[in-house]
Amino acid sequence: MKHIKHSIALAAVAALAVITSSAVLAQEKKEKPKAQKPVAVMAVLAAAAPKLDGVADDAAWKSAPVVNFKAIKGANFKDKKGDTAGTLQVVYTADMLYMLVTYEDPTLSVRRSPYVKKADGKWEMMKDPEDKGGDNNKFYEDKMSVLWNINDSIFGFSDKFSCTAACHSGEPGKPYGNKYTEEDGEIGDMWHLKYVRGGVIGQIDDQYLDHTRFDKDKAPGAGRKSDPKTGGGYEDIKLVGGKPEFMNKDGKAANKGGTYWLKADDKAPFDDTKFKTGDEVSSILIAPFTGDRGDIAVGAKWEKGKWTVEIARKLVTGSKFDINFQDLTKGYAFGLGFFDNAQVRHAYVQEPLILKFQK
Repeated sequence: MKHIKHSIALAAVAALAVITSSAVLAQEKKEKPKAQKPVAVMAVLAAAAPKLDGVADDAAWKSAPVVNFKAIKGANFKDKKGDTAGTLQVVYTADMLYMLVTYEDPTLSVRRSPYVKKADGKWEMMKDPEDKGGDNNKFYEDKMSVLWNINDSIFGFSDKFSCTAACHSGEPGKPYGNKYTEEDGEIGDMWHLKYVRGGVIGQIDDQYLDHTRFDKDKAPGAGRKSDPKTGGGYEDIKLVGGKPEFMNKDGKAANKGGTYWLKADDKAPFDDTKFKTGDEVSSILIAPFTGDRGDIAVGAKWEKGKWTVEIARKLVTGSKFDINFQDLTKGYAFGLGFFDNAQVRHAYVQEPLILKFQK
C-alpha cells in the first residue's frame, strides 16, 4: 500500500511539473490579439501649462476628465502577478500637449545592471540569472511607454487591438518575442520613458516602430528604432583593466547614497580605492538627447507605491517619425505599456485609447 501511495505521489508531482511547464510555454506562445472596444480620452484646453514635477497639483489637471485603466500580463508589479492599474488625463495649450499618467507599482526600481565589487577586488555586472538574452527582470529599471498609430497606418490598431497589433510573442530570437508592424508603411510613434536612462534628467526617449523583422545581426531590435539625434543619450560604461572606466565625481557607491546612473557632467576617472567589497556603481552614462530624439519632456516621481508621470510635447513637431496633432477635430489612437523592473515584459492596456480634443 505504501508503495502504491508513493507511486501515486510521484505521478502527481510529475503531472504538476508537466502542467507548470506547459503553462510557462503557453505564455510564451504567439497569442492572437483580442478585439477590444476603443475608449475615448478627452484633452481639454488649459489656461496654463502644468509644471512637470511628478506632483500633479496643477490647476490644469483639475479640469481634465479622468480615464481609469487596467494593464495586464507584465512582469512583477503587485504580488508578482504582472498587472497594474491607474489613471490618465490630457490637456493642451496653443502649441503643446500634456499627459498625466499615474499607476500602481509597489517598488521603485533603479538598480539597472550595476557593477559590484567582489571579495577578490574584481568588478562584475549584476545580472538576472534567469535572463536568456534581453529579458532582464531583476536588475533593471521602471519604464513606461506610449505607442501612437501615426496616420492610422497600423491595421487593426485604432479600432480593435491597440498596440497588441504589433506584438509578436513566441517568435525565435527573443525570449519574449518581437515588436514590429506587419506591412511597409505601417508606423508608430513610441514615447519610451526609461527612468534611469532619461527620466532622471527629465526626458523620454523618442522612438518609432516599423515593419522590420528580427535579425540577430542586422536588426536585433526588430521594428523598434530610435528617432535621429544630434547628440546626447546613454551608453554603457566599460570595464577597463577590470574596473569601470568612470565613476561619479562624488565618489559615492550607488548603494550607499549615490545613484545608479552617471550623468555625463558628473563623471570622473575611476578611483578603486574609494570602494569596498559589496559596493555598487552605475554601468550607464547619460546625457540629454538633442535633436528629434529629445523632443519629449517628462517629470516622473515614485512615491508610496505609485508612479506619477507628467509628459509634455509639441502638438506638431513636423517629424515623419512623430505623431503630429495638426487637426484637432480628429481622433488619435494610442496604447499604454508599463514595465516594473523589466526589460521587455510589460503590462499593457488592452483597449485602444483614442485621444480627442475638446474645444
